Amino acid sequence: MPIYAYRCEACGFAKDVLQKMSDEPLTVCPSCSTAAFKKQVTAAGFQLKGSGWYVTDFRGGAGATVPPAGAAEAAAPAGTVVTAPATPAAPASSPAPAAASAGGTAAAS
Repeated sequence: MPIYAYRCEACGFAKDVLQKMSDEPLTVCPSCSTAAFKKQVTAAGFQLKGSGWYVTDFRGGAGATVPPAGAAEAAAPAGTVVTAPATPAAPASSPAPAAASAGGTAAAS
């Protein structure tokens, strides 16, 4: 159930109320008993988090989002080969020690 913020226009009393969406809005202030209790407009109380959701995904209009998979193929003219962008190569690891490259065993004298 959503939480709605109410504020009395007569006395300034404010309260958050847990209500069903189908419930009628409250009108009588619990503090001063006048019919000036009004529902307030508030910001959403959630954020999209986790892999795949980014703060910048829905900012800046149409150019800010990444096109869905397959959009490049749909936009390319018939007969055109569409390739994936090149990814950078993984960094080379350090060379193995000399003992490990000689079979991993040391000769006993």
